[in-house]
Amino acid sequence: MPRRNRVDPWGDHHATEARGMFTGNRGCLVDDNGDVVRHHRGSLWITCLTEYRDWQHPLAAPRTWTPLFFLDDAVALAAGHRPCGLCRRADYLAYRAAVTVGQGRTDLLAEGSSGSGRGGTADRPVLAAELNRRLAQERLRRGRGPDRAADRILSIGQLDELPVGAVIVDPDRGEPQLLTRDHVQPFGFGGWGSPSPRPVGVAVEILTPPTSIVALANGFEPMLHATATATATALDVGVDSGSPELLGHGGNVSPSPGKERFGR
Repeated sequence: MPRRNRVDPWGDHHATEARGMFTGNRGCLVDDNGDVVRHHRGSLWITCLTEYRDWQHPLAAPRTWTPLFFLDDAVALAAGHRPCGLCRRADYLAYRAAVTVGQGRTDLLAEGSSGSGRGGTADRPVLAAELNRRLAQERLRRGRGPDRAADRILSIGQLDELPVGAVIVDPDRGEPQLLTRDHVQPFGFGGWGSPSPRPVGVAVEILTPPTSIVALANGFEPMLHATATATATALDVGVDSGSPELLGHGGNVSPSPGKERFGR
């Protein structure tokens, strides 16, 4: 029986046999029985490698962080996560540098949407705490419960101006779609679906939070699933997010020393 630990681009959890490239952390989500009872706990939402230093971590233990799994970076970013500053140090630094370069750049988003330039200067790197604060403000309206898709904050932008790796909402079907250089592709837990030509001259709703849009537009290269067409970096990597009781040692990953090790 698969666990409810796979995340869709809206940020909600699902039980599915499909596999993902990354794991991640948004606090303890389970009760004493190991059942998912909350959507998140805290503002630290990070995306981690599935293997790191042979560290192990239980998949559904109470009173510690609960591993989640993502198809790829595009899904994780759309859900509101950022790269971990420990196990994905180079990716975190690239993300932070891209946000720093793009501070104050709200031209990708319609007036009235939540832009990413809130303080700071281009010569000072944005700190992890600031990234966490921005993403927390951009993800969700007030609400409660384990399913929060209805509470997502969406921005509006011209599709022509959006970067590769952004996830938008299909205006006809209301479903998440990945933007590649020349195509859009619908989301599936097993991979991105059949590509269609990327429309031109249209405004769309954007799932990926503004801070991550700025990162993608200013040099951060997401790791995309092999089913994504062209551009960025596509890898055919997967890990089992279901039956193993521990994360690590060839299956999945993360540290046993405690979630603070990943809180960078």
